[in-house]
Amino acid sequence: MTDNHNFLAFDCGATSGRAILATFQSDGNFEMREIHRFPDRILKFDGKWYWDIYGMFQSFREALKKVADEGIKIDSIGIDTWGVDFGLVAGDGTLLGLPRCYRDPYTMEAPEEVFKVITHAELYGKTGIQILNFNSIFQLHSQHKEGFAPLEHASELLFMPDLLSYLLTGEKVCEYTDASTSGLMNQTERQFEKEFLARLGVDPDILRPIVPSGTRVGLLRREIAEEAGMAQVPVIAVAGHDTASAIAAVPAEDANFAYLSSGTWSLMGIETPAPIINEESEKLNFTNEGGIEGTTRFLKNITGMWLLEQSRKAWAAEGRTYSYAEMEAMAREAIDFPSTINPDDPRFAAPADMDAEIKAACRESGQQVPVTDGEMISCIYHSLAGRYKEVLDMLRRFAPFKIEKLHVIGGGSANGFMNQLTADTLGMPVVAGPMEATAIGNVMMQAKAAGLVKDRWEMRRLIAETFKVKTYNPS
Repeated sequence: MTDNHNFLAFDCGATSGRAILATFQSDGNFEMREIHRFPDRILKFDGKWYWDIYGMFQSFREALKKVADEGIKIDSIGIDTWGVDFGLVAGDGTLLGLPRCYRDPYTMEAPEEVFKVITHAELYGKTGIQILNFNSIFQLHSQHKEGFAPLEHASELLFMPDLLSYLLTGEKVCEYTDASTSGLMNQTERQFEKEFLARLGVDPDILRPIVPSGTRVGLLRREIAEEAGMAQVPVIAVAGHDTASAIAAVPAEDANFAYLSSGTWSLMGIETPAPIINEESEKLNFTNEGGIEGTTRFLKNITGMWLLEQSRKAWAAEGRTYSYAEMEAMAREAIDFPSTINPDDPRFAAPADMDAEIKAACRESGQQVPVTDGEMISCIYHSLAGRYKEVLDMLRRFAPFKIEKLHVIGGGSANGFMNQLTADTLGMPVVAGPMEATAIGNVMMQAKAAGLVKDRWEMRRLIAETFKVKTYNPS
């Protein structure tokens, strides 16, 4: 590596997005910094929920201007977002309205309606995806049922990262990792099961051919580049699904690991060379999603720090606010509190008062009810650690290798108390970090496209050397 290389990652979450600049220096060092932060807004109109895609696009342009104003020449751009949502494009390339948001309740009845046409077993057997009412297949069914005009006039469907790439370049692709979350992709063949859409009365030709992660989409549109004051740099279809980007950044030495992407929600799983689809994985509601280099992310969604975040809201409404450090100290003081809950009980999905709901669950199960906020925090942490152990035991039944450690990435990796508690509960080393895994995975895929790293293992070695991680051994 003789020159510095700069990569720009747009890392878009369900509430906010960031533009992250990563620099690979000629001496082998690797640095990242945030250039721009912006909201990802949901717009509600006429009973429907939409994403403000043009607001996101404008924020991208603002970030590009900031980069150019600093005199930084970037080598490429990559975009990652959440999964399942999509925009619809007309034959002349016009975006037909705003993309619908997965939080829109219009899909609540969709799974049962679809199962009358495509059985649960057939859908899971082909796609390997857990049944969530907002999966793309259920959104398309609901839009068709509504007579939603953009779908009726659509020529093509673009998932969110690909749609944003299209706005930047004018070129269209359908990247593997994001397509895999749709409930429409045959996991074994890694192409869309178009027959499913035809059976639902939706034109299957709106689905584009799937391309691998790392594919070059095209060059930045000339007018956007000139407006920012930069060259027409390439846009790369990185691992477009944010969890796929995050797992790409796991600093593992070998394949013998499980991962936990820890935040509001926890995603716990293993990286496998092929999907795992059988009666047991269907019964246990495991999902198969695309990973980098054609791998499969075999995982389970677990309610994560949502429990604590919503409890904090209840406490704040009563005038009690705590920092994360204070909550960790409170949990340590109440470490022996004995009661636990099932974090994935549907009653905790959206209660009016999370604190009251958890207390009610403890009371109804004959357990000790938390009295202090510290006891509540301890209850939540122990409940999550217990759930992680249950899921790890399930993963061991499927894994084609011995799971020797758990890598925790994302915001939850900074919680030292929770990491130690998890290590103790699992009886296994927990390696915590990096926190910014999604953005790191995004830029690493750009670096791979540029020829700076050859594969995911070289990427992971560089990440391990660059970013601070901490190992928690069971005590």
